[in-house]
Amino acid sequence: MKKRIDLLHFAAFSQARGCSDETVTTGAATPRDLYAELGLETTHPLVALRVAVNDRITTWDLPLSDGDHVVFLAPSSGG
Repeated sequence: MKKRIDLLHFAAFSQARGCSDETVTTGAATPRDLYAELGLETTHPLVALRVAVNDRITTWDLPLSDGDHVVFLAPSSGG
């Protein structure tokens, strides 16, 4: 079943997608599926990445629902 997902992009993800936010219609069941569908895995492998759904850090296998807000988070560094 198709659902509308709101995405917020930061740093390299906004560059890769060409925008800082977007709404997509997808059949992706999980954030992992959505990440693959968006083609981000080829330039940004999942290693060390985190995902937030509806303002909460979660697992890559959480079932997505219509209207969810998703943010893919790259690792940060610094001190």
